[in-house]
Amino acid sequence: MNWKRIIPDAITCCNLLCGSIAVYLATQGAFNWAFVFILGGAFFDFFDGMSARLLKAPSPIGVQLDSLADDITFGLAPAMMLFCYLLPVLGWWAGLALLMAAFSALRLAKFNVDERQHDSFIGLATPANAIFWGGLCCLPISVIAYDWMGWCLIGLSLLSCYLMNAEMPFFGFKNVKQQRIEVLSFLIGCVILIAFCVIKAIVNKHIEFALFSGTACILWYVTLNILFALVRKE
Repeated sequence: MNWKRIIPDAITCCNLLCGSIAVYLATQGAFNWAFVFILGGAFFDFFDGMSARLLKAPSPIGVQLDSLADDITFGLAPAMMLFCYLLPVLGWWAGLALLMAAFSALRLAKFNVDERQHDSFIGLATPANAIFWGGLCCLPISVIAYDWMGWCLIGLSLLSCYLMNAEMPFFGFKNVKQQRIEVLSFLIGCVILIAFCVIKAIVNKHIEFALFSGTACILWYVTLNILFALVRKE
């Protein structure tokens, strides 16, 4: 038995467990905790690949297991959060939010067979999409007390389904030397956004605003990629 291969796979399973717990918490309306477990899954997702590289123990099973875990944590969990979040406002029409789980699976399958995505991404990565929706669903339900706002979020979820599978380049963090400007701009923006959200959370005594910083950072990430794509075309 190759113990080196067990360590990355065990970390991946921790990702899957975080996603499974997040799905359950979403059904209970505990959106804040569901998002915390999605972030926990993202933590394990980052270190499973790193541990496999450090231990020089990559495996085909590990690649497939990673995608299966990611679809639970970054596909089903945020989709279930949005569904349960919108259910009081839209009724069973909120089920349209579950399409996000299917399109996340499609995006992960494409990633596994796409040789272009070693250092950057083609389409929005599923962890980024999950963090966007996880933070948004932590906002008080009073924010979407109107039907039209709920439908706007459904429309936005369909847009995110498209972005995950679009032939649009998104910068990554594996090759920072070639994408210094993009990464530095993103990190500076994140520091400002997180500071603002945390201060607002402290002033208003609502942790939800601090968690919403995840949504703000991903929105900044998508905006940056669109801006740099326009600059490259010129």
